[in-house]
Formats: sequence, C-alpha cells, structure tokens
Amino acid sequence: MKKIALASEDNSGLEGYLSAHFGRCPFYTLVNVEGDRILGFEVVKNPYYPNHQPGVIPQFIHSQKANVMIAGGMGPRAIDFFTQFGIDVATGVQGKIRDVLDAYLRGEIQGVVACEYHGHDHGCGEER
Repeated sequence: MKKIALASEDNSGLEGYLSAHFGRCPFYTLVNVEGDRILGFEVVKNPYYPNHQPGVIPQFIHSQKANVMIAGGMGPRAIDFFTQFGIDVATGVQGKIRDVLDAYLRGEIQGVVACEYHGHDHGCGEER
C-alpha cells in the first residue's frame, strides 16, 4: 500500500486541481492506493500556508505517512529534503487531481522537473 500526497489548490479532494508549487498550496490531498486502486483519501490543510521554511513541508508530509509527493514544481533543495525522508517525488505535471493520480498509477508520471528559478512570479514546472 502507498500513500500519495498531492499539492492541492483547494479542499475538493480528487475533484480539485494540482498546485503549481508544493509549498505554496493551501491543501494536500492524501490518497491511499494499493496497486492501481484508490482505497480512500483525505484532504489536510497545509499548516505552513502561505509561508514555509526549507524542510518543514517534507517533514510534515512524512508525518502524514506519505511515501510519494506529486506537485507541479519543486526546487532541487526541496527534492533532496523529500528523498532524505524516503519520499519519492514526481513533478512537472498539472491538471485535475484525479487525472494526475490516474496517470501516476498508470506509470505515465515519473521523476522530477526541478524548479531552478525561485522568484516565484511564474508557475513552477514551466520550461525556461
């Protein structure tokens, strides 16, 4: 069984949309999966929204027992923090949570597209 955390724009769960940035999202949708089946989900508030310090979100996601983090974008330092907690990261995607999750479960979303630019006047995950 896996628990997948998805950075979320709102508290709509699977019907919501993936956030462009893992740390500046107001919610996380936490989905329990077994194989390619969704067993259930919950939405939790980002306790550090709208401001966060380096390392606090990976620690929070780890405390939620998630072992995968999916977001639109993420910087290389944050990716390192997540991997230190044993959490796999997938970025560079956008869209509805359910669609992103289904694509991940089919193996269509893997790896990371690191956000190297941290002015944050752009959507992380965009090609530069």
